[in-house]
Amino acid sequence: MTKHNTVLETLREAGYRLTPQRVMVLQAIAESDRHLTAEAIHRRVTRLYPYVDIATVYRILQLLKRLHLVTEIDLGDSSARYEVAEPNKHHHMVCRECGGAYDLSPSYLEEFRALLVNEFGFEPDLEHFAIGGVCEQCTREYPAISQ
Repeated sequence: MTKHNTVLETLREAGYRLTPQRVMVLQAIAESDRHLTAEAIHRRVTRLYPYVDIATVYRILQLLKRLHLVTEIDLGDSSARYEVAEPNKHHHMVCRECGGAYDLSPSYLEEFRALLVNEFGFEPDLEHFAIGGVCEQCTREYPAISQ
């Protein structure tokens, strides 16, 4: 069963109808190899069904987010991006130059989490975490930006 089908089944089991709009939004996210903005999702959906407005896309994204079926990623610019929620959580490194988002295993944050708990008694919410910086390719192409 694909991620897309699993999420659709979860949505149905939660008592929500599988409207064509919900299915198309989910399909747009699941079939992408990138993290998509709501606007990019809207463009993909309107290719199939031109009568879906951007407000509908935002409402569907909020529902899917509330049900933990999609993850909203803040990449530090003005637009959040979305991806299908993974059972194995991961985090992101985000390049401030090219906007690329790269997956980061949660294992890299375990030491950071332990440090916050041990030194400050603070239990961080690391369900989703994005680290800004400059990717390897941009550093090579534009060495001055990484200084």
